[in-house]
Amino acid sequence: MSASSSPHSPLPASLHLAVALNGAGWHPAAWREPVARPGELLTAAYWTDTVTEAERGLLDFVTIEDALGLQSSLSTEPDGRTDQERGRLDAVLIAARVAPLTRHIGLVPTVVVTHTEPFHLSKAIATLDYVSSGRAGVRVQVSARQHEAAHFGRRTFPRFGVDELDTPAVQALTAELFEEAGDYIEAVRRLWDSWEDGAEIRDAATGRFIDRDKLHYIDFAGRHFSVKGPSITPRPPQGQPVVSALAHRSVPFRLVARSTDIGYVTPHDTGHARTVVEEIRAEQAAAGRAADPLHVFGDLVVFLDDDPAAAAARRDRLDGLAGHPYSSDAKVFTGTPGQLADLLLDWQEAGLSGFRLRPAVIGHDLPAITRRLVPELQRRGAFRTAYEADTLRGLLGLARPANRYATV
Repeated sequence: MSASSSPHSPLPASLHLAVALNGAGWHPAAWREPVARPGELLTAAYWTDTVTEAERGLLDFVTIEDALGLQSSLSTEPDGRTDQERGRLDAVLIAARVAPLTRHIGLVPTVVVTHTEPFHLSKAIATLDYVSSGRAGVRVQVSARQHEAAHFGRRTFPRFGVDELDTPAVQALTAELFEEAGDYIEAVRRLWDSWEDGAEIRDAATGRFIDRDKLHYIDFAGRHFSVKGPSITPRPPQGQPVVSALAHRSVPFRLVARSTDIGYVTPHDTGHARTVVEEIRAEQAAAGRAADPLHVFGDLVVFLDDDPAAAAARRDRLDGLAGHPYSSDAKVFTGTPGQLADLLLDWQEAGLSGFRLRPAVIGHDLPAITRRLVPELQRRGAFRTAYEADTLRGLLGLARPANRYATV
């Protein structure tokens, strides 16, 4: 019996677990695996089956990848490859389609906020919250890609490569985009609150459908947006759907600390995880949010098999099909579910409250998470054995917030 499961040792606090869904999987050759179902990637059945499998494992939520440009092997511009997955469905619409077919799992689509409007997103995610009975969230993302801006024609960005990310010009642009994202989230949150709870009366006898005094102009005026309000959608069931963002450096760490409920980070070892968490907590305190609950999730790409050699061989085979070794912004884990459980619990002690796992091949690694990793964590007392709440905020231990515009 391991120390973590000893009856004389305190059980670890239950961690939170999510998966990031990205087409056939995160490895660029994932679509070529026999279990990948490449002909079904643009069907409702594929996404329903995938999210249902995640719910089978009692996971807190799924995130659904999206972007404003085609997938690319290059970080900042399109490529000319024809041997990798290209094209995807809209993440918010995927979430809305699978919501009525699931009961407990949270649904968190990715939305690029750089070229979209807060008003549009606020009503889309509020609608998703209604369709899912309180299980909606959103992952906000920024984009400085020149070719994506060209789809809209309202702004332009300079072309730059990965080797220029640390130049003053690109750093200034990054800071501007994340400041804009902060304004965006604030406007969205205010729109969600622009209808008080109980604003809808719906009394046919008196002819009163709404209480107009419970609808509010938000009058948001920031550097980047001016939004009058109110929303056209009543306050969502959760009050405030869960807002999340991926962060790699100090500028996005600041956005996570000031504006979100969950930040996804990409440490590569325990010490790095501890350092990242400490920086985010310091930013949270500086923003006056020290008392507010804020989850920090570690991201990992996973290749899981019962034999570590089999996992390594599968990764090597996929690398051969792709024509290059796979790498990622996140740590790439190759091994067994038991070894991954060891790593997650080790990183949890560094301050992470949960993990967002990126299955290398959805058809293989997602069932390995739900049917191998989850039971292993349950045996160690580190993961739920049943869903304990009906909303995503409830699963994450987040209270339903009061409405900022309501008078007591």
